[in-house]
Amino acid sequence: MKENPTFDIENNLGFDLIAGVDEVGRGPLCGPVVAAAVIFPRRDVEIPVIIRDSKQMTHNMRGAAYDWIVHNTIWAAGQCSAGEIDELNILNASLLAMRRAVEKLSCVPQFCLVDGNKLPPDLNGMAVVKGDAKSLSIAAASIVAKETRDKIMHDLARQYPMYAWDKNAGYPTPEHLRAIEKYGINQHYRKSFKPIKERIEDETARN
Repeated sequence: MKENPTFDIENNLGFDLIAGVDEVGRGPLCGPVVAAAVIFPRRDVEIPVIIRDSKQMTHNMRGAAYDWIVHNTIWAAGQCSAGEIDELNILNASLLAMRRAVEKLSCVPQFCLVDGNKLPPDLNGMAVVKGDAKSLSIAAASIVAKETRDKIMHDLARQYPMYAWDKNAGYPTPEHLRAIEKYGINQHYRKSFKPIKERIEDETARN
């Protein structure tokens, strides 16, 4: 049975402006890691769409939820590029993307609820394990982050159709790995990630 997140955590905190924060894109071999921050100006509003962990939603459900969220909440997205991921490592890049999302909000949140077990440095809030299944604010952020990253990968796929990033979102599917073998890599790949790093090392050794 799928859990439906609520505003229970938010309401128990006693703040008006609470940002839910989540990220997507830790696992792909290419593209940015994207985070989103969402504040519900009112938590007594009737929500006509399903909002839950984006991984538990269909494409159509996410699209409907995203449209409602961006028109009825205060939200922002932030990202870290493949180059930044290689420089910082994926965990630190994810935390930085979260901070960037919060800093781009049009108002300063009084408190942040961050999905996971680690809070970005200097961010006032708390980490909530499996927060996207518990907090409506975090679940909304997971939807915005997912839809934002998917659009980025769709746009990149038009420039590099051979990799089918619009379908695999940069994850290491068998088809994606075969495309990498055939066409090589480009600046959007994360060179510190094992399959890409091994390919670079093999090419270096052959040369």
